[in-house]
Amino acid sequence: MLRKVFLIIIVLCICLVVVAGCRKDQGQQSRSDNVVHTALPSKIAGLDPANMRDVYSAMVAGNIFEPLYQYHYLKRPYEVIPLIAESMPIISDDGLTYTIKIKHDVLFHDDKCFPQGKGRQLIAEDFIYAFKRLANIKNLSQNWSMFDNKIEGLDEFREYTKTCKTEDEVDYSRDVQGLKAVDNYTLIIKLKRRWPQFIYILTDPSTTAMAKEAVDMYGKDIVAHPIGTGPFKLKTWHRGSYIELVRNPKFRGEPYPTEGELGDKEAGYLDDAGKTMPFVDGITWSIIQEEQPLWLLFMNGQIDVKTIPKDNFGEAINANMQLTDKMKTLNMQLEKFSEPSFYFLGFNMEDKLLGNNKPLRRAISYAFDRDRFIELFSNGRYVLADGIIPPMMASYNPQIKMKGYSIYDPEKAKNLIKEAEVINKGKLSLLKVGIPGTDTLSRQMGQFIKKCLNDVGLEVEMLYMDWPTYLEKLNSKSLQMFVSGWVATVPDARDFLENFYSPNWKAGSKSFNYYNPQVDKLFEQVEVMDDSPQRRELYRQMEIMVMDDCPAALINHRVSYVLKHDWYKNYKSHVFQYGLAKYRRLDLQERAEYKKLLKKVK
Repeated sequence: MLRKVFLIIIVLCICLVVVAGCRKDQGQQSRSDNVVHTALPSKIAGLDPANMRDVYSAMVAGNIFEPLYQYHYLKRPYEVIPLIAESMPIISDDGLTYTIKIKHDVLFHDDKCFPQGKGRQLIAEDFIYAFKRLANIKNLSQNWSMFDNKIEGLDEFREYTKTCKTEDEVDYSRDVQGLKAVDNYTLIIKLKRRWPQFIYILTDPSTTAMAKEAVDMYGKDIVAHPIGTGPFKLKTWHRGSYIELVRNPKFRGEPYPTEGELGDKEAGYLDDAGKTMPFVDGITWSIIQEEQPLWLLFMNGQIDVKTIPKDNFGEAINANMQLTDKMKTLNMQLEKFSEPSFYFLGFNMEDKLLGNNKPLRRAISYAFDRDRFIELFSNGRYVLADGIIPPMMASYNPQIKMKGYSIYDPEKAKNLIKEAEVINKGKLSLLKVGIPGTDTLSRQMGQFIKKCLNDVGLEVEMLYMDWPTYLEKLNSKSLQMFVSGWVATVPDARDFLENFYSPNWKAGSKSFNYYNPQVDKLFEQVEVMDDSPQRRELYRQMEIMVMDDCPAALINHRVSYVLKHDWYKNYKSHVFQYGLAKYRRLDLQERAEYKKLLKKVK
């Protein structure tokens, strides 16, 4: 009992420290201000679109930068609509040339990198410069695979940058045949071959325009000086503590959607139809790794929205998987959301021990008790992953379960380990698993994985690290095994299967380092096809080929239970979680009255 009380006191102290730290440089803001308060489970690596591939960085940067296109906030299935572009692209009959008109009223944020500190007008050349930065080998961009062998002349520009000794020597005025600015507001992109999914790429935060003046002034420190055109701009970033964005006073404004899908009006998602966004004056993300301090902040009304932690699930959700009476009394609202995602224990296929030993990889997969893992760490919310493609995707194969890729069979694992030792010509050496997180939950997951593998006779060391360190080691192929996941960045199964397309990892952006020439061939065939039953069948064939090779032990597809305070308006679950803060609206009176309500419940 004393130990429990002691732990509660520690958690409360942590909460006070976090809140005090977040307020220190915010002028002692009142919690009733018109600012969204939320959190991230890890510090982020940087805010440079050219080298930003993780979901946490994109969640922040998506409110600062703007790509040419975006997804309609309310419509499902997801529909691409213009953002910086005036209209949808004009595509040539052969599908190779995209002509894109750009809005005339888009301004970069005010910053000292511009004359008199006044942000200039965005022009077509800013996109060309941004795409060349992705191609520049000196940047070691994680996003190059998006454009690799896609745009006329861009691969040749990349080869040219290899001849430059430094970044400063790269001539960005060098001509690229497939990237032309006819005038300041007309961008022409010419592809090497048909690529129907290209429009999705133009919604990604990494394809946003960049101001050369900003990169020239800040150099490598551009990661901490994001100069975009979006509705918010960076005010303060204390690494490991909090990130604060404030409203961009020169933002041109954008109307809230006037239409959605069936039920949106009744749900209140169209209450602000046609009104000018953004509605809030800023967003603050506190960096809080431990779930319990964050949950206490949420329950105390200091965080606006929160996924429900496993240890608090029973407090929030009843046996019927609905809100408890307590949460209803506090006017909480629940959003259930099946994510197009897959989570896994991945194998570095270039590792000498794992890469040439399929029985070992298969043994690890059979040793993993996924059902128990899902029960322990998600209260049974998540869906066991029998394959790579999530169930809600059109290309999902309902027969994939029959293949038995995710069966838990420790005896079979032990027999496969014997085969693996024959291939290895002796006892298997220690396996090392990288985990992105040093918090309690990450360590509990790590111990579970370790026990599963120890139980079948494998020796394992768990390596816990913060998010930026984990990404650096993953991208440099320094991890033998790794716990990770992938959430869709485009509404197509291609997004999941491209993780196993070898030219992508050769470009330095994928983690499995998996190579199968048949998979590569099918992927290249599928890429030029429009959506069709034939294309979906090819996706399924690729999935089975990859699963047979076992470059990962799949774990689950995630289902999120998100709890939000009633004052947090216009929150609709959305797969593509970048650039969404502009839609949020706060009812400040409801927020102010929460303390009174909380006292009644207590």
